[in-house]
Amino acid sequence: MLLKNLFIDFPFSYPPSIPDVEISGITIDSRTVKPGDLFVAMRGRDADGHNYISKAIDNGAVAVIGDKDISGIVAPYVQLEDARHSLTWLAAAFHGFPARKLTVIGVTGTDGKTTTSNLLYKILIAAGLKAGMISTVNAVIGNEVLDTGFHVTTPDAHDVQRYLARMVEAGLTHVVLETTSHGWSQHRVDACEFDIAAVTNITHEHMDEHGGYENYRAAKARLFSSLEWTQVKPTGNPRLGVINFDDKKSYNFLTGFIKTNKVSYGLEEGADVRGMNVDYSPEGIRFTAVAKDFRVAIKSDLVGAYNVSNCLAALTVAVRGLGIDPQVAAQGIAALAGIPGRMERIDMGQNFTAIVDFAHTPNALKVALEAGRTMTNKRVIAVFGSAGLRDKEKRRMMAETSAELADLTVLTAEDPRVESLDGILEEMAEGMRAKGGREGENFWRVPDRGEAIKFALRLAEEGDIVLSCGKGHEQSMCFGKTEFLWDDRTAMRAALAEFLGVDGPVMPYLPSQDKNEAEWLKG
Repeated sequence: MLLKNLFIDFPFSYPPSIPDVEISGITIDSRTVKPGDLFVAMRGRDADGHNYISKAIDNGAVAVIGDKDISGIVAPYVQLEDARHSLTWLAAAFHGFPARKLTVIGVTGTDGKTTTSNLLYKILIAAGLKAGMISTVNAVIGNEVLDTGFHVTTPDAHDVQRYLARMVEAGLTHVVLETTSHGWSQHRVDACEFDIAAVTNITHEHMDEHGGYENYRAAKARLFSSLEWTQVKPTGNPRLGVINFDDKKSYNFLTGFIKTNKVSYGLEEGADVRGMNVDYSPEGIRFTAVAKDFRVAIKSDLVGAYNVSNCLAALTVAVRGLGIDPQVAAQGIAALAGIPGRMERIDMGQNFTAIVDFAHTPNALKVALEAGRTMTNKRVIAVFGSAGLRDKEKRRMMAETSAELADLTVLTAEDPRVESLDGILEEMAEGMRAKGGREGENFWRVPDRGEAIKFALRLAEEGDIVLSCGKGHEQSMCFGKTEFLWDDRTAMRAALAEFLGVDGPVMPYLPSQDKNEAEWLKG
């Protein structure tokens, strides 16, 4: 495609003369540039792409876009006001605006996004629709499943548009797109032309990135305002906002914020689609979804009250947004056996329950522990950490939550990055002590995550639940500035194998196994 053609439907100002250069792809990483690519230089938290323009050109970039006034570049350079904001529209144009050929359903929220997205995907398939999905766990395009679990939130803008284009090429008609606050604040999904928007909840997370709850909520809310600028599509525009009646902080804000059609779901009286007669068990949840014009029994292998909410969100989108029969939606919900790293049970024959979950926020930890309570009348043992270079306030909040809801707690590493792991654990220990925790009696600090899981298993008795939270599906852990391969599910299996004296995988390596903190901080 000619570079100038990327600007035919560009919503921002741009120079009057665009070089007549043919490009074969778009990239934001100078290391991945291929001959013929357009390199988009963006400013990030840790690096500035403008510093790598020469390297990109050396690797074959035929043109460069940035937002700094730069001279002396040997390839054509186009300066825009905001390269990051522009990228999503440039990538959409390069791929022929694929979202305009799809019905696009966006899901956002602090917790439950991935589960709700997967439930929706299953419902669409049950309804006979040709659907795809992009989540923080994977991208599903027809029969192809692409892993996106290596510390990825919403993929970068050009990757999202590439996935959408492949879906159009595969003949798909619908896509479920999980979106994060980072994705919205960094404009990665602005050109995705959403038709339906759903939120799970908006609780404490990423305060360090957004500077407060109101800014964080505003980033999430951009999904709903985007419904207003979606272009008219041949398939129609539902322009529907689906909001959580029970999550009052987000509901009270969004109910006045949303300018398009809206509908609510929840367990409380007053929700448009309400869950009633809920039954919890270790095997799953059962409830009845009730609205003015339907009543349908819902059965799911997922556990916990929060998954009732996720099921209601997916059902509401399907029935109210897409006109899918409630009974078909119920079949889709029942078809989801589980999600990698979300309350995933690891069973190697032990006489207690071992679970890996992604819970890495105060609210997610709370609902995970509450779900554990519904699964046993014995003890709940929690293993978790809190990430370095991220929201520090939640370290204390998560520890306080565990002190109140878990019987025993093991504090450990979760991506300490270049922060002191000992310092992070001390902040968490302070939260435990503030709520009556007694170190050495009902909580412990075990810096190495593998050893922490082993320690928790040694604490477990018959019928207990051991919950390893915070990593879930992710495939790495960051120490210093290095990502080490790490999978909590593999670690749990390795720990169980050693505990039971049976064959199993080797515990993944982390530098905390054999280095003191000063050594790995130095890299």
